[in-house]
Amino acid sequence: MKTFGYFRSSAAYRLRIALNLKGFAVDHVPVHLRAGAQHSPDYLALNPQGLVPVLVADDGAVLTQSLAIIEWLEETHPQPRLLPGTAAERARVRAIALAIACDIHPLNNLRVLKYLAGPLGIEEPARDTWYRHWCEIGLAALETQLAREGATGRYCHGDAPTLADVCLVPQLANARRVATDLTRYPTLLRIDAACNLLPAFADAAPARQPDAE
Repeated sequence: MKTFGYFRSSAAYRLRIALNLKGFAVDHVPVHLRAGAQHSPDYLALNPQGLVPVLVADDGAVLTQSLAIIEWLEETHPQPRLLPGTAAERARVRAIALAIACDIHPLNNLRVLKYLAGPLGIEEPARDTWYRHWCEIGLAALETQLAREGATGRYCHGDAPTLADVCLVPQLANARRVATDLTRYPTLLRIDAACNLLPAFADAAPARQPDAE
């Protein structure tokens, strides 16, 4: 398998964690988002959205969107499981993951920030305020949910990492980059610390990637 990604992309970070948890060693092709490599004709031929990550499977199938790729991994290589046993448990894990990947992350994605900086002329301090605002709203809701629900364990759901944790850790890394005050989210910080003790998470960190700047 081959993946295309960018060290700082939280979506690519999710996929790296999932691949590590599943025990895959893959060839990685860096796509430098800040340099605009995602808009090259060759890359757009691979993924017309111009987004990362992309996974090219051994049979040549081209897969896009991090959560769709991870679900494909779960279906084709089910152990260790990233989605729990019952339908209700899987719905809970997916809901946490989607709250991050669909509600928090898109509003602080690089292309959104570039649009704020370019056509709208918003300077960096205001952009960071925008970034923190949406992070804080989403993380506060997750903190409340995970702190009060009995299904929360060492990780977001029980005592084994799931798709929810795969999404949470990169989002907290994003939040730290713009100096978000995370002390208000002790449950999230506890889970994040537990995850990062695992080599699968630690080795996926942006700073450890070959294309890290």
